[in-house]
Amino acid sequence: MKHLSALDALFLQLETPATPMHVGSLMLLEKRPFKAFRDHIAARLDLAPIFTHKLGFMPLDLANPVWLRAGRVDLERHIRRLVLPKPGTRAQLDAAVARLHEGLLDRDYPLWEFTVIEGLKTGEVGIYAKLHHAALDGQGGIAVAQALLDTQARPPKRTGAGAEPAKTYLPPSTAKMLGAALRNTVAQYGRIVKALPETLKAMGRAGAVAVTAPKVKGASAPRTPLNGEIGAGRAFVSANVPLAEAKEIARRFDVKLNDVVLATCAGALRETFPAKQPMVGAVPASLRAPGDTTRANEVTMMLVGLATNISNPAKRLAAIHAAAGRAKKLTGSARGAIPMDLPSLGVPWLMALASGLHRKVVATGRGPVIANVVISNVPGPQMPLYMAGARATAYYPVSIVTHGLGLNITIISYDGSLGYGLVACKDTMPGLRAFAKRLQDSHTELLKLARRK
Repeated sequence: MKHLSALDALFLQLETPATPMHVGSLMLLEKRPFKAFRDHIAARLDLAPIFTHKLGFMPLDLANPVWLRAGRVDLERHIRRLVLPKPGTRAQLDAAVARLHEGLLDRDYPLWEFTVIEGLKTGEVGIYAKLHHAALDGQGGIAVAQALLDTQARPPKRTGAGAEPAKTYLPPSTAKMLGAALRNTVAQYGRIVKALPETLKAMGRAGAVAVTAPKVKGASAPRTPLNGEIGAGRAFVSANVPLAEAKEIARRFDVKLNDVVLATCAGALRETFPAKQPMVGAVPASLRAPGDTTRANEVTMMLVGLATNISNPAKRLAAIHAAAGRAKKLTGSARGAIPMDLPSLGVPWLMALASGLHRKVVATGRGPVIANVVISNVPGPQMPLYMAGARATAYYPVSIVTHGLGLNITIISYDGSLGYGLVACKDTMPGLRAFAKRLQDSHTELLKLARRK
C-alpha cells in the first residue's frame, strides 16, 4: 500500500457535491468506432497506477487513505458512450462536458472515467477524461496522457493484461492499516527533522526576497462575483489560440509565453469585471524535478497581479511580466520550505471542519479575497498524438472551481495550438461563452500591438 501525501489527501478532504475535486480533459480525435477506443484504453491500464488502484480508508478516518490494488477493472463502469443530439455543434459538446464534469467519482472504485462522445457534425469524436486530483497534478496528467497516446498511428501492439489482473487482491486488515498509518506518521516526523536545516535556509531566502521586493499596488484582490460560494452546476467552454502567434507576442515584447497567456486572460477579465483595483490570479507552479513523472501532486500556488486596472494592453503586459517575475523568484527561494507531505494522524477530522468553515466564511463575504481566478498554463507535446490510430486534433483541460474561486482558466499547448479550457460555476458566470470571445479578442489585440513594434 502507498500512502497519499498530505497534499494529495487534501483534494479528498475538500471535496463536496458542490466542489468535486477531479480534473479532466477533452480531446477531439478522428472518427473511430467506440469499441476501438475502449479496447485501446483497456490495453494500456497497466501503464499508469491511477487506472488499477483505488482508495483504502483508515478506520474512523484517523489518518490519510492509502492506494490499494483494485483487482479487475470494470470497463463498463469506467468507459462510457454518449451520442450528441443533432446537429452536434461545438456548443453542444461543451455543454455535455460541463454536465459530465459535475458528478463525483465513486471512491469505492479506481478514480477515473472516460466518456466517448459521438455525433459531432465535424465527424470527429470527443473523449472526455475525468481523473481525481488526489491522484495527479497537471504534469502528472501529462504522464497519464503519454501512457494512453501514441506518437504514431500504428504503434507496436500491446496485450490487454492491464484490464483484468490475474490475482485477486484482498483488502488489508484493520490492524495492518493502523500499523501502516502509525509507521508513516513516525517516518514523516523523521523526514521533517532531517529536512529542518534546509527548510530554515529556504525560509531565510524567501524572507530576504520578500523584504527586498518592491511594494506593489493592489497586493490584495478585489471582491468580484467570482469570489463567493458556488453551486454544483458547471459551465465549460473550449477555445483555441495559435501557439506561434502567442510566441510572436512574447518575442516582440521580450516577455515569457506565460506572461502573454496571463495578459490575454487579463484583457478578458478587465472587460468582464471592471474594477479600480487590479484582479489577482492564482497561478499553479510545479515543484517537480526535471523528468519526474510520478502521479503525486507536487505543486504550489503563486499570486500574480493581473494589472486589470491598466487600460493600455502593452503596459498591462509589462506589469504582468514584472509581477510574475517577482512571484517566481519568491516561489523559487521558498522551494525547500514548501512541504508536500506532513504527518496525517487526525488530519481528516480537522480538514472536514476547516472545509465547512471556509465555505461559510466565503458565503458571508467576511474573509479577505486572496485571488480572483485560477490561471494555469501547462506545457504539452508539440507533435501529433494518436489514440487507437486516430489523430488527436485538439486537446483542452477541464479543471476545478471551488468556493471563492468560481472561474478556472487552464491552458495546454498541443501541436501548435494553445487549448483554453474555461470552467466556471454555472450560477456565478452564466456568460462563459461570451467571456471566451473576449479572451480571443484580447489575444488579437496583443498580436496587433506586437506587430506594430
